Amino acid sequence: MPKATVAIIAADDTHYPVIRGIALRTWPVTFASILSPAQIDYMLDWLYTEASLREQVQHQGHTFLLAKVDDAYAGFASCQPDYRDTGKTKLHKLYVLPEAQGHGVGQSLVDAVTGMARRHGNPALLLNVNRHNAAIRFYQHLGFRVVAGEDIPIGNGFVMEDYVMEKVLDQTPA
Repeated sequence: MPKATVAIIAADDTHYPVIRGIALRTWPVTFASILSPAQIDYMLDWLYTEASLREQVQHQGHTFLLAKVDDAYAGFASCQPDYRDTGKTKLHKLYVLPEAQGHGVGQSLVDAVTGMARRHGNPALLLNVNRHNAAIRFYQHLGFRVVAGEDIPIGNGFVMEDYVMEKVLDQTPA
């Protein structure tokens, strides 16, 4: 299959329904064999309501990017340069619609986040990924490596069991 022509745009508050819609379509597929339906529902309600997305942008410093292919939204990422004074950019979220996976959409989103990191002078990207998520191979293909594991209680008796992955960026200017 050929790679798609992907346009990356900065999301604004009018895009929150689009981001939520992509999450609602990707999460059940991505996490069906990893998380219980109750945890998937809990996390979608926790992370992807309009109020939660607004909080992430306005008070937590997240920037959301949307990927468009042929005028249709195909995925999104969120990131935060200078994450917690580490001097690194945190890739908080990266989700691509199942039908758009394998066509360069995820790569395009990571490239856009990489450009943002470089513009902020951040020498590396960080991300968390569920220890059983097949996306680990995708991230490794892009040059990320596992640097730690962490268990994060998120409420309602649920825990995120993640790897922390890091990619050191080359020093090519953005």
